[in-house]
Amino acid sequence: RMTSSFKSAPASQFMFGVECPRNELVIRLQPKEEIYIKTNVKTPGFSSAPIQSELAVEYISHFGRNLRTPDAYSRLILDVLRGRSAGFVRSDELEESWRVFTPLLHHLESEGVKPEIYKQGTRGPPHDEKVEEWGYRRNEEYVYFDGEVVLKSKI
Repeated sequence: RMTSSFKSAPASQFMFGVECPRNELVIRLQPKEEIYIKTNVKTPGFSSAPIQSELAVEYISHFGRNLRTPDAYSRLILDVLRGRSAGFVRSDELEESWRVFTPLLHHLESEGVKPEIYKQGTRGPPHDEKVEEWGYRRNEEYVYFDGEVVLKSKI
């Protein structure tokens, strides 16, 4: 899953009395292909408090649940059999990638840097101050809508 977080809304504190969560574009490749944008909307009813919701396109809901899609490796093998090379990296690209990343990999190995382990299916590692330094702020109130309404927000 890839998530792109947008900048904070500049006047949300003034307009709503609270800072709105950042809008995010989320792309999930497998196992359930989907693209959605998390955006702030007005809470239903008389409240004007913002709440995050999503505008989503699921591959399976668009093309049907009975559609069988091959996994990524099956598709690559089929491309090889058909003589198509568009999905593959050229040799000069591969060599340049190794030239750029080898020093980084050596540094990570020499410093003993270990990846943070987190439970599959979660939103990633627990809160990290380093991530905030980079400008990302997680909205802990957000709950993904997956068929039934779940609100964590205080409305």
